[in-house]
Amino acid sequence: MSGAMRIFVSIVAIVVVALGIGVWIIRGPGPMDFSGGTKVALADYRAGKPTGVPASLEKASLVARGEYLAKAADCMVCHTAPGGKEYAGGLGFKLPFGTLYSTNITPDRETGIGNYSDQDFLNAVQRGTRHDGARLYPAMPYASYTYMTDDDALAIKAYLFSLAPVRVKAPENTLSFPFNQRWAMMFWSAVFNPDTRFAPDSSKSPDWNRGAYLVEALAHCGECHTPRNLAFALDNRKKFAGAVTAGWRAYNISSDKATGLGNWSDEDLAAYLSLGHAPGHGSASGPMGEAVDHSFSQFPPEDIRAIVAYLRSVPAVASPDLPAGMVPPAPVSHKDGVTADARGKKVFEAACVSCHGWSGQSPVSPMATLTGDWAVNDPAATNVAQVVLSGTKRHTPSDALSMPAFGNAYSDDEIAAVANYVTARFGTKGSKLTAKDVAELRQQTAE
Repeated sequence: MSGAMRIFVSIVAIVVVALGIGVWIIRGPGPMDFSGGTKVALADYRAGKPTGVPASLEKASLVARGEYLAKAADCMVCHTAPGGKEYAGGLGFKLPFGTLYSTNITPDRETGIGNYSDQDFLNAVQRGTRHDGARLYPAMPYASYTYMTDDDALAIKAYLFSLAPVRVKAPENTLSFPFNQRWAMMFWSAVFNPDTRFAPDSSKSPDWNRGAYLVEALAHCGECHTPRNLAFALDNRKKFAGAVTAGWRAYNISSDKATGLGNWSDEDLAAYLSLGHAPGHGSASGPMGEAVDHSFSQFPPEDIRAIVAYLRSVPAVASPDLPAGMVPPAPVSHKDGVTADARGKKVFEAACVSCHGWSGQSPVSPMATLTGDWAVNDPAATNVAQVVLSGTKRHTPSDALSMPAFGNAYSDDEIAAVANYVTARFGTKGSKLTAKDVAELRQQTAE
């Protein structure tokens, strides 16, 4: 080999190594790497069955098992447009570079997935590849679903194929260049989708492993609660530290005691997942409210218990922009306490006080109590403004209190004022939202 050739080969080797190191740095750890235990093949795990359905459904039909798994994976919420048929797609996700619409996953042969073979379905769910070979965008959380077993994915397919086909074509995406180039997703997937199935950790309990499968593979909690890197992939170095998604803030669910779940009791966390409310911690709204209503509320106690066990083990990551503690109820009289924004107080008195009270302790329902609520104690007031704009539409429990939307009744300036008033009176620090901020939040909400 000549000297020039040796230099060329050396340069190529250095570039390849550098690229490999760069990819490793960008990709970061996997979602369950923090556990540090020994992973084993699912077939070799002898301490129970962490995948599939709970024991009560083990002997149910394939379709019934698929229905449970589809609810656990929260498929319906993302694949149903407001006022549209369930699973028929068309829900818009507004991104900084355009709007992406969910697809029809009913068994219609022309506009849905009626022509999908078992392998086609597995390719879509686990690898992000459509029936026609085109790449799916990672708004479809296949980088999390990739941990789902073939059996569970095909049970979901059996359930979806048992539904009545709906002939509805999803609107065309409006993504700008270069984000409208689907073929480029092959490179994203090569780096960020491990294309591997769930492997239990033999050093952990059966509850932990069941919880890991539910949280990471089916419920894909990280897709909302984990920050993203520059490539819009999950940054598991900050696992479950919270993030803003579709205009709503998903809060810190790591084990951090100040700004995460570390100071929640098991009972409170189980209640929040099952009912969307925990005394002293507030109520679920927005996307989390939907996840409770359509997914977590359908879980039996043993699966909720497994999720709690897994979440307890996630390393603590602090959210420095959130307060380390909550404040007690505000004074009963509107004349006392913080009244930082007179305009906000006027809106609160007209539209809010009858349900929430001047103290923040609701006279109507515990679900309307503001004291201790994460959203109210967030100085950014993102979710407070969104709740005022969009309301809350809760279905769990049966007597759950929903809140009407005020987005059309009040201006952006008025909504900013009432959000600033609410966070100052009932939270630890008042927000400083402007009308421009509220206008931007309106634009980020899914269609």
